[in-house]
Order: sequence, then C-alpha cells, then structure tokens
Amino acid sequence: MRFSLIFLLFTLTVFGQNDYPKDYFRSPLDIPLYLSGTFGELRGNHFHTGLDFKTQQKEGLNVYAAADGYVSRIKISTWGYGKAIYITHPNGYTTVYGHLQKASPAIEAYVKKAQYAQKAFEVEMFPAENELVVKKGDIIALSGNSGGSGGPHLHFEFRDSKTEKIINPMFFGFDIQIKDTRPPVINNLVVYPIGDSSSVNQMQRPMEVNLSLQKDGSYIAEKIVANGKIGFGVNTYDLFDNSYNKNGVFKVQGLCNGKPFFGYQFDSFAFDEGRYINALIDYSRFKRTGQRVQKLFMIEPYLLSIITSNNTYGMVEVLPNLYQNFQVEVSDFNKNKSIINIPIQYSSLPITVPKEEKRSGFFLKARKDNSYAKDNVTVFVPAGTFYEDFYLDFDVKDTVLYLHNEAVPVHNNITMTFEDAVSSEADKAKMFIASKEGKRLGYNKTYRKGNIFTTYTKDLGEFVLARDTIAPKISNPNFVEGKWISKQQFLEIYISDNMSGIAEYNGYLNGKWILLEYDYKTKKLSYNFEDNIADEGRNDLKIVVSDNMGNSTTFESHFFRSQQQ
Repeated sequence: MRFSLIFLLFTLTVFGQNDYPKDYFRSPLDIPLYLSGTFGELRGNHFHTGLDFKTQQKEGLNVYAAADGYVSRIKISTWGYGKAIYITHPNGYTTVYGHLQKASPAIEAYVKKAQYAQKAFEVEMFPAENELVVKKGDIIALSGNSGGSGGPHLHFEFRDSKTEKIINPMFFGFDIQIKDTRPPVINNLVVYPIGDSSSVNQMQRPMEVNLSLQKDGSYIAEKIVANGKIGFGVNTYDLFDNSYNKNGVFKVQGLCNGKPFFGYQFDSFAFDEGRYINALIDYSRFKRTGQRVQKLFMIEPYLLSIITSNNTYGMVEVLPNLYQNFQVEVSDFNKNKSIINIPIQYSSLPITVPKEEKRSGFFLKARKDNSYAKDNVTVFVPAGTFYEDFYLDFDVKDTVLYLHNEAVPVHNNITMTFEDAVSSEADKAKMFIASKEGKRLGYNKTYRKGNIFTTYTKDLGEFVLARDTIAPKISNPNFVEGKWISKQQFLEIYISDNMSGIAEYNGYLNGKWILLEYDYKTKKLSYNFEDNIADEGRNDLKIVVSDNMGNSTTFESHFFRSQQQ
C-alpha cells in the first residue's frame, strides 16, 4: 500500500508550465543579464532557488524593483542571502533580491531604525503593506557580496506569495533576455547494478560508460551487457552564450524503448525539499570525487515534487531475449537538448567483480527508529533520517564517538548525547559536543542538563566532548589610538575565535551602542560614521566580543574626530 501511494503521488506530478506573466516584470538590473547560477542548480545540500546575475565583478550597481508592490520582508543576516529585500506584488508573486550591499535611503533608514532598536546587526522585519511602497523601476538597493556570496552578484528569485513555493524566474520572460543557443554538456554517464544478483559487464559496482559523439550532436554509449536491475546517472551542465560558467540544467529525462521512465525538471519546488538533492545525486561519489552524478532512478522512493517516475522508479529490468534501448535527454530552458542512446543486452556470464559492501557494524533500517549506546554516549536516529538501509559503523573509543563517515547523506537531525559525571562544574560550563577532523574541532550547538550534553546534527564522522576556555581575539583596528581620523568613513577591526566561534559582538562610542556589521568571510567588523554617533573631538571606543561558550574579550581605545570636513 505504501509503495502504491508513493507511486500515485509521483505519477500525478507532471511537467507543466503555468500561465505565468511574461511582460509584467522588468529586469532588476540595468545591464545585460549574464548568469552565474541557474534555478535548480545543484548546490551543497540544496537546489539553487533563483537566478544569480553577474554584476560586472563589482558591487554598487543599482537594483530595481521588478514591478509595483511593497517591501514585505527585509532580512539582514551574516550568512545565507546576507542583506535581502522581498517585494510582494499585487499579481500574487513575491520577488527576492539577495546579497545586497545596502538598501535605498528610505529602506536603509527603516532597517537602521530596527537595528538600533534591537541593538543587533542581524534583524528580520515584515513591514506593513502601506509602509514601504515601491513602483516598477524604483531603485531599492545597491548590489553587493553580503552573506554567503562567493563574489559580487545579485541573487534574484520568484515565490508564490501564498504558498512560498519557489518558481523558476525563466517563466516570467527572463529567458528572452538571456541568450542561449548552446545545448547542455554531457561529462559522463554511469550505470549502476541494483540488488544482490544484478551485474553490468560481470561487475556489481557502478561503472562509467564510454560515449561516442555522433554527427548530429547526440551520443551513443557503449553497449551495456547486464542482467537484473540497473539504473543510470548522468553528470552534466549547461552553457549560455557569451558565458563560460558551468550552470545547472533545466530538465533530465530517462526513457526506455521510447517510454518515459524517470525524470525531473526545475519548474517550482518548496524550500523543505532542498535537502533531497543528496538523494538525487550519487552522494558517495560526490564526497569522493566532487562530481555530482544525477541519478535517474530511486531504490527507495523519496517525495521530491519535481520528479516523475513510472512504477519501476526508473530501474530497468534486463531479461533474456529482450534487447532494450535506454535514452537520456538533457535540456535547458530554451529547449536546447543533448541526447545519449544506450543499447542494453542481457548476459548470463558469471560475476567477476563483486560489490563493495561492509556487512559489519549495525544494520540500520532507514524507515524505522534506531538507537545506539556505548559507554557515556547515546545516538538516536529517527525514522526517515537516511534515504536507504545500510550497515552503520558505531563505536566509542577513548571518549571519541565514531559514527560512520560522510559518504552517506543525512536528511534529518540525529540526536547525540554525551554524559560527563567527572568534570567540575566550572569545566562543564565551557563544554560542548565537537565534530573532530584530525586535530581540528568544530562547534555544534549543545544543550546541557546536569551531566548530559545533547546536540542535533545532520553530520556523520567523529565527535567528542570539548572544552573552550579561550576568549576571542580582537585585532588590527584601522586607526591609531589617540589620532585624528576625521577623513575616514568607516571604523574597522578584525575578530576571530579558535574553537566554538563568535556568538555576539557589541560596540560602543562614548557609552552609546553602535551598529557593527560583521563579514564572516573577512572576519571584519565595520562601523559607518554616517550613523552620526561620533562626538566632535575625543571619542572613546569599546568593543566586546563573546564566543559560544561565553568567553569574552573587550577592546578599548580612543580617537579624535571632527564633524566638519
């Protein structure tokens, strides 16, 4: 019954294009549009949720409202989208503008007021419909490189205002503005034997398949000689005209003897589906090689709405006296297409290379709760945490928890507890559960109740109870104590922490709280003198930085400043 229901859900999901308005929205930039990221592109633990527009390798370009509406949300974060503005439009859609440098004067004043009221750089606001009204073409911000951005660009996305589902911006006419006459590129094809008795070329291990380029631009794969169930995966990317960026593709479809078997295309999806990327790709291969092979089958079904599948979940049954042809079609939004034809023939030859499978440890059933305990450590794995059953390595040696390895993807949080009845109360106050990579320790948010320490994680590997008693460092201010700095627009200083990480930072000028902006990529705190808090003449500066274990450092200095330039 369970599989029938899942199959019904998948077969009801069809590739279709709603009647989206094509000329309602304008470009958020006034330069030619070139992409550094596409909708649905494969990223770390998620699918990309919008288009990334290049900004000529610089910050400070005007960002425009794509249509009439009102600013419905503003989020300022050190991570993720960084400085982001959300505009709700009367036609039912919301546009999002991320990684901004700063907002336009009216919006920036609104943000600053909230930041000073909350005494925090990171804030989130939901203005009322009549507070920040914008017209199509209004300048709402300057482009930047804030948050998790790897270089100056504008992240631009569309959402359904009611459901919050993300929609491919290309449906709103942006495909017309971005020239694309080049078909997707096929890097390689992989075939997978599935199950204990299946094989390919007498092997029970995944195998790369040689491809031959044809005159018409299609590929023919070397003949697959197999028996039992097999599946295919493809490593591919898309190219646009006038750009060398390797972007994500729009659609991948697998067909067997001309009939659709398994496929997906990036029309729209929900945010909470993003982590299913780790089920879609060959995750262990990605961890081993950095290569994302997109699988065209499921061994255990998972509910990713972009997928359509038949009742075999994309797996091909290779039987005697049955010659089959499997076809992989990879398309971009402009319908440029690359095709691979794969002949499949049955073989009864014996297996010469068996599968690599470790059968020691604990057999974990993915659809059931699992719990493991040894010494002072307990690990609880809720049902649905993993995508497939496997043999889990679990052990505790010399106070270190060994929990499998990073080659297996984790979908939901694992609950991990350590007990310490020996350490002093003072030591316990500074302890947390750390991820261990060699001598390097990484912080995991840890909850303590008496002797019990608990964390929730989606990571595997080594873990240990660690203690952090070292305070953060504050260094390299961009001024000399006691000197005049009247011509400087910014006050800058660098902060760092060697273990549990920065948790809080506060700055004060002459006893008044000031807004310090933190860029984790450069470890820099900066204050803009435009906030007009500095006094004429002497100014006393105090900065207090704390880490996640409550260790704190205070920096105090003074400088002189004239308000008349």
